Amino acid sequence: MAELPDETITIILELERRLVKLINQAGATELTVFERYGETLVTASALEQLTNIRERATSSYSRLSNLLLRISEFQFIAPPATIELLARTIEQAEATAEAGEATVGEAKSDWNLL
Repeated sequence: MAELPDETITIILELERRLVKLINQAGATELTVFERYGETLVTASALEQLTNIRERATSSYSRLSNLLLRISEFQFIAPPATIELLARTIEQAEATAEAGEATVGEAKSDWNLL
């Protein structure tokens, strides 16, 4: 495996945990809103936002885990471009997690699901 600092691996694994949790929370919130209020003009926007969060979080998780796997297959040193891609992917995953967590929290608050 190409050597990655333990800190980087820990960051990636923590991000994957956050993204999995976000996917679950967005899905559960979406289902609860739908079951309680149905799909109406009022709920349509919230349901769409929650679906989008799940899709973005799933995509971020997939990119992150696939890139980590590819890096683990390199022997000794990963190409600099791959390490740069990993750094950008980590930044994007963090942004996705933060925005998604905030949106799920807002949806729960808006629909009295707290």
